[in-house]
Amino acid sequence: MNLPPRFSKFVQPKNIAVKVSRLAAHLIGSEIVKIGNEVNDMKAQGAEIANLTIGDLNADIYPIPELLKQNIQKAYQHNLTNYPPANGLASLRNAVSQDLHSRWNLSYAADDILITAGSRPLIYAVFRTIVDPGEKVIYPIPSWNNNHYAYMTQATSVEVQTSQENNFLPTAKDLEPHLAGAVLLCLCSPLNPTGTMFTREQLAEICQLVLKENARRSKDEKPLYLMYDQIYSNLTFGAQHYNPVSLFPEMKEYTIYIDGISKCLAATGVRVGWGFGPSLVISKMKALLTHVGAWAPKPEQQATAEFYASPENVNTFVKNYKNQLETSLKVLHEGISRMKSKGMAVDSIQPMGALYLTIKLDYTGTTAPDGTVIKDASDLVFYLIREGIALVPFSAFGGEKSSPWFRASVGGLSLDEIRNCLPKLEAALGVLK
Repeated sequence: MNLPPRFSKFVQPKNIAVKVSRLAAHLIGSEIVKIGNEVNDMKAQGAEIANLTIGDLNADIYPIPELLKQNIQKAYQHNLTNYPPANGLASLRNAVSQDLHSRWNLSYAADDILITAGSRPLIYAVFRTIVDPGEKVIYPIPSWNNNHYAYMTQATSVEVQTSQENNFLPTAKDLEPHLAGAVLLCLCSPLNPTGTMFTREQLAEICQLVLKENARRSKDEKPLYLMYDQIYSNLTFGAQHYNPVSLFPEMKEYTIYIDGISKCLAATGVRVGWGFGPSLVISKMKALLTHVGAWAPKPEQQATAEFYASPENVNTFVKNYKNQLETSLKVLHEGISRMKSKGMAVDSIQPMGALYLTIKLDYTGTTAPDGTVIKDASDLVFYLIREGIALVPFSAFGGEKSSPWFRASVGGLSLDEIRNCLPKLEAALGVLK
């Protein structure tokens, strides 16, 4: 198996019996899950922890739209509980098609839209449909789960390190040396884990590279495809969201989009996502997923179709909901800025979109009052959990354990809880020497 460098240490010696598949034997667990388990265990014992780890939403603070909830209940009452079509209800695919046109000026027929249970099956299907073992896949670091999908498809990973100077987004200059021979480039904006976004110029330069690379290839070669995850596209704060095909219509031949209601309607557990792109790729993704059974439940599909029948339903809900998120992110960002002004080794990047704030806590090499040495980001995470604050290090998104950068998600906390956690964070960091 052609393993990415990160996973090489998990390869078992040949003389040790492997009692499951090599794929399963070499899978590594999610660091986010590990952190979450620690938080949950401590909370079960009565600890008060501000959980800024989870890329989810507290449904009591951020409930789904009332009309969507009513539509779901109505669909169950009408017994829409049998199998949906493999590619999704026609009513929903038509509603998505209309929304894409009105919202982003993207023209995709209903047959080029695939409905699944959230975005994860779509991302997996993109990898499985495009990538053969050993073929090159490019993605930035940090980014969400691309390393694991590359591993599961036995791809050759090209991990492009990004920097604070470019808001942890890859530039055309970063990507250009790696495009030759690659079959998939994975991008996301607004980006999980950073909440930062491509400018028009940044994305345009990357698209021009993709077009140039594909123009160079013969008709017998597999194209370089772009997977563009825009699941957070409606959750932007002042910045404008851009997408490849709107910038360059000729990108339509190479771009597969990932989208859905999980984030924009605070509906992470409702599980309705959609992908759209070139007919050939979407049809093969559909065929693949018929063997997986990754469709969204029929009642939720019907309810989403009815909700999206009026763009105002989406627009009105998103306006109020994202204002709440933006306020929470600003309060957290301003709190970190105040600590920085006091000379503490912290920083954060102005929030642009999604649920996340990128925070720098540069405390590697320090020692806690009990004598514990903070050797890396994981040590700092578990120290802070004991002090009542939980964050996710960039190492959970492919970064090095030495990285001082962390993701803070505000979706699980009220505004008061965010305000109250800031003095805890300052005090916990202040005693590190």
